[in-house]
Amino acid sequence: MEKAIEVRDVKKYFYSKKRALFKKSEVKEFKAVDGVSFDIYKGEIFGLLGPNGAGKTTLIKMITGLLLPTEGTILVLGIDVVKETIKAQRNIGTVLAGDRSIYWKLTARENLEYFGALYGLKRKEAKERAEMILERLGISEKADQIVEKFSTGMKQKVALGKALMPNAPILLLDEPTLGLDPQSAINLREIILEFKREGKTILLTTHYMEEADFLSDRVAIIDSGKIIALDKPDNLKKSINEVKTMKLELMGASYEIIEGLKNLEKVQNVLSHYNQQNRTFEVTIHHYDGESVIHEILDYVLKKKAKVLNINVEEPSLEDVFIHLTGKSLRE
Repeated sequence: MEKAIEVRDVKKYFYSKKRALFKKSEVKEFKAVDGVSFDIYKGEIFGLLGPNGAGKTTLIKMITGLLLPTEGTILVLGIDVVKETIKAQRNIGTVLAGDRSIYWKLTARENLEYFGALYGLKRKEAKERAEMILERLGISEKADQIVEKFSTGMKQKVALGKALMPNAPILLLDEPTLGLDPQSAINLREIILEFKREGKTILLTTHYMEEADFLSDRVAIIDSGKIIALDKPDNLKKSINEVKTMKLELMGASYEIIEGLKNLEKVQNVLSHYNQQNRTFEVTIHHYDGESVIHEILDYVLKKKAKVLNINVEEPSLEDVFIHLTGKSLRE
């Protein structure tokens, strides 16, 4: 398979000085990305997942040429991002999370035509391409309205439209559905799949595990600056078949009881969320050894005078893989 992006032993270190009176300044080194290597193939959707502070954002910025690596090589369609940054960037359309990359005082059409000109398109070509993209994204009826008045979903579509203006073969979509209502998120996912069918290569980051599972051909999980897993979603789920997932809804429980669950034999980890509206704990337990552990967990909870409102035992999900490998939820 042909490679769209090649990442080879990439490292990114940051340094900070700690000053103290009458002492020599101490230089601290932080390894944001620590020896990462992987390939992204042409025409695939590649999901990059990681908790906050794992090095994901730093890695994305290096791939797009916004940051230079301390060590290592990144190639975009064979072009070295460090040596030929501008040339490499022309092959990637980018939507970065939280990046106010469009002008809110302009209309959607004006935004796309403006960025088309920046990307080197002639005026007529920029107008025609902007019109096509507005139609494609379903926002042509509001194309001449000021972006500032748009919903979050509409603004996200305009930002995506901006990334599509140069017709780059690679799209980097950083949290593309973050903050969208469910229907807008579904619509945007369908658009992403359309791009894949047209042969575009897509690098996707998301905090929604179901989205990563649904869209991605392969998924890489990064934690503490290192890639700790890389495979097809189904293969990753099969890799932890020995780990079972149990979900409980408890009333009358406490954080002390939740902590006690973690000490039970063959319980791998416990995640909990307190629902203030219902005054219940929603608890996810990953454990080994099937039914015997389930009985042990329930006996413990009941002895502590907590009430079990709901119980579900589920097959491993991509979220379970992530928790198994990192010990934390993706949204932590």
